[in-house]
Amino acid sequence: MQFTILIIDDEKNIREGLAEALELDGYNTKTAANGKEGLELVSHGDIDLVITDLRMDGLSGEDVLKRVVTETPGIPVIVLTGHGSIDSAVDAMRNGAYDFLTKPLNLDRLSLIVKRALQGRELAIRHRQLEDELAGKRTFESIIGKSQEMQKIFEMVRRAADTKASVLITGESGVGKELIANALHNLSSRRNKPFIKVHCAALSETLLESELFGHEKGAFTGASARKRGRFELAHGGTIFLDEIGEINQNVQIKILRVLQDKKFERVGGEETLEVDVRVIAATNRDLLQEIKEKRFREDLYYRLNVVHIHVPPLRERKEDLPLLTASFLSEFAKENGKHITGIDNQARAALYKYDWPGNIRQLRNCIESAVVMCASSVITCSDLPPGIVTEGESNAVSVPLGITLADAEKILIQANLAANRGNKSKTADILGIGRKTLHRKIAEYGLSEKDAMQQPPEEQTAAE
Repeated sequence: MQFTILIIDDEKNIREGLAEALELDGYNTKTAANGKEGLELVSHGDIDLVITDLRMDGLSGEDVLKRVVTETPGIPVIVLTGHGSIDSAVDAMRNGAYDFLTKPLNLDRLSLIVKRALQGRELAIRHRQLEDELAGKRTFESIIGKSQEMQKIFEMVRRAADTKASVLITGESGVGKELIANALHNLSSRRNKPFIKVHCAALSETLLESELFGHEKGAFTGASARKRGRFELAHGGTIFLDEIGEINQNVQIKILRVLQDKKFERVGGEETLEVDVRVIAATNRDLLQEIKEKRFREDLYYRLNVVHIHVPPLRERKEDLPLLTASFLSEFAKENGKHITGIDNQARAALYKYDWPGNIRQLRNCIESAVVMCASSVITCSDLPPGIVTEGESNAVSVPLGITLADAEKILIQANLAANRGNKSKTADILGIGRKTLHRKIAEYGLSEKDAMQQPPEEQTAAE
């Protein structure tokens, strides 16, 4: 790794001489003539080690040390001092300094200390990178989906996560917008800071304003004490405003101000509070239509919609059904102490055919209900909740007696292809065979694309 070392000393000859010596050792260097200038360079985020004089006008080396240790933990600090300030150097060690050197400096010893400090820094960085990688894997394990649409969303989350940009997540109710918000926070550098969630639709106008911004004692009837709001509690972290399309324009104005200026006042208060909060919002409403109808502020929309992630409904990504149903089946079978090995073909066909207006939330409830009602080791149509299998609809395929096994298989394949509107991936999954095997059998039985979209003759006759 290429490390950058910051040298803070009010004596020009010392800081420039140190910079030259350290550059000969292969390090990048930056210099600052005082503590204020040095801390400003540290705040830019590209410093790996700080060497600071202990005695300086203005901000002292002790002040620099305390700020670096508190605000950017993990950056080692080496302090330089004269022989008459050894006690101060010892105090600096107690306050978090990596080591100290007395002037005049022994450059060989300095080189050794710097090398040792940066080896520890490199190990810490690599450890954090490994933790971040593992955290990312765990985060996406909770969001199930292999469809192309979900892969695009995963990539958007990866790119947007560790930024300060506001994110607007849209999609129907039950598609998993909150899971996306969780992933954005957990993959960001704010993951160890608060993640505050607010369900905007669940609170009245007065309560929502108080919940978001807090209130002072006596601000309204029942306000018996000062209360900190959700924005204040989320300082340094992330706030998730779910169903933001439900809030009124008075609250919208206040949220807009927080996004623009990072400032707000508690309800009934005069003190202006400043916060560092990353905002993620979600809605199942069409906010552009809400803007046209004067119910949502256009300026707030564009502040929220810096990054837009749209989560498609389940009916548009049914190729994710097998993974979702398998995950829910495993979860609820274990939770209810049941040994259920799977779902039979007719029940799978019913799950594929259903449009899931309640999306993943409804599918989850459906599988939980089916697990509870299942009296055997395999879930069947009779175990599914009412409405999943349409009343009066036959999921059976009529196979007449006296035909060969091959002819029966042809009827079954054609019926499933028809039920799935020619979708071979779904059909192969329902039949429990590979897609290549299905293609081979379609060719073997001479089934055309037209045949795949029609009921087999036997089933048509039975239906009549």
